[in-house]
Amino acid sequence: MRVMTPRGRFLLATLSGLVLAGLVHIGVVLVIPSLSETDALSRARTSESLDHAMPVYTLATGDNPSPAEAWLPIPDPAVAVGICAYDLADGPMRVSARAGPLMLSLAVHGRRGAFYAVTDQAAVRGALDLVVLTRAQYDQALADADENDVSRDVRIVAPERKGYVVVRVIAALPSQRPAANAAVQAVSCTVDSPAEDTKAGG
Repeated sequence: MRVMTPRGRFLLATLSGLVLAGLVHIGVVLVIPSLSETDALSRARTSESLDHAMPVYTLATGDNPSPAEAWLPIPDPAVAVGICAYDLADGPMRVSARAGPLMLSLAVHGRRGAFYAVTDQAAVRGALDLVVLTRAQYDQALADADENDVSRDVRIVAPERKGYVVVRVIAALPSQRPAANAAVQAVSCTVDSPAEDTKAGG
């Protein structure tokens, strides 16, 4: 029986490692398409046909237990979360929220992560209106703006055409959970009409 030399054992181990690494690489490449269909942006796209935030994590109450949302990270048990997806090919995305007794925040995301965030502390007369636009839509809105019509809109130029807005409402007390869930649902997410676009100020 031939005994393998240390050099032979080293070469065999190296070759085995390379083969294993190649198999893992091939496996990862094959699974990427299925993973890309289940990322946050792809799942959020299901809300594009809605005119309000899609609740992706509602706070458990006595009458309304929390749904299972396996695609989210472990959520804060005191925060209700909703998502509005957008495709700016359809027009600018308007997200409207009303300030209330519970803290509310809006964060605008693209595939590379969040690029804008605001809380209800920025609300004007109790209203918070974000308009997400492409650069071309933003330039057109500026060109069409009426100098005598002051707008309260907060305009955000998105780096990508597709993305989503995450709505979060904090319930500091268990008794506030139903109100937090309702506040998420009350956020309006709509495509701006051309008539509305011309009203945008700076």
